[in-house]
Amino acid sequence: MLGIMDLKTGVVIDLDGIPFEVIRYQHTKLGRGGAILRTTLKNLLTSANIERTFKGDAKFAPADIEKGQAQFLYREGSNYLFMDSASFEQFAVGSELLGMNTNFLSEGLLVGITYFQGQPISIDLPTKMRFKVTQADPAVKGDTVSNPTKNATIETGLTLKVPMFVKPGDMILVDTRDGSYIERA
Repeated sequence: MLGIMDLKTGVVIDLDGIPFEVIRYQHTKLGRGGAILRTTLKNLLTSANIERTFKGDAKFAPADIEKGQAQFLYREGSNYLFMDSASFEQFAVGSELLGMNTNFLSEGLLVGITYFQGQPISIDLPTKMRFKVTQADPAVKGDTVSNPTKNATIETGLTLKVPMFVKPGDMILVDTRDGSYIERA
């Protein structure tokens, strides 16, 4: 069991059968009263954040979280098929669970995967990924004062803003956290 002093950023606890990750915490000692802990917790099943305050004597069970690696195989309708790198078992993950990560999946990509009670609940992509630009708007001469950008589409179908010098066929690095252009690769 974990006490309030064990709750730090990144610790995953089980509250009412649901895994929550500690995003932010603030330990406060009241004058004559006991200590309290104000936290922001992220529900790992729904990605919703909640605010919770705990008293000094609160105890928590660590969540039954397992981390592993899987390879993305292909898309089938609204499901994405992965193969566990350790057991070679194939499993499907729905697009609602993957969210924006579906914009960065390409066949053969190795991803980190998090399991809760044997079920996949999230995937972890590398922060920077390399993609080929398949289509880009033509560059317009003139406006160089305000750091102009144009739309470009990468091989997975995602459209993002890139600098004017990027053209179709270029390889670029994309930040998978927000889908933004980083640099030319």
